[in-house]
Amino acid sequence: MYHFKGKEYPCCASLTMGIIGGKWKTVILFHLIDGTLRYSELRKQMPTVTERTLSLQLKTLEEDGIVKRKVYTSKPPLKVEYSLTDFGKTLIPLIKSIADWGVYVVTEKKGGVLKN
Repeated sequence: MYHFKGKEYPCCASLTMGIIGGKWKTVILFHLIDGTLRYSELRKQMPTVTERTLSLQLKTLEEDGIVKRKVYTSKPPLKVEYSLTDFGKTLIPLIKSIADWGVYVVTEKKGGVLKN
């Protein structure tokens, strides 16, 4: 049994998916690999995610110590930036492998189309 942040997981793969699983968390992490992004920049990168879902997923990733949220309040308008923590950066090889597999599927398997 594996324990993380008060939760219990039956195996290491279950723990990993518990942290980065779901439709949007891995996509968020993929976009943060290259550096810090403002909330609005993340929204532009992910046009099909709702604002509520994006906010909730970012909050969960922040609570798990994967993403860092920085709020600038010195002058209006309010500015919020997101970046990977050092702990979050340990996921980069995994996220890149997942993205590479997605490219493989659309380029090597029938029925896939790669659009830029």
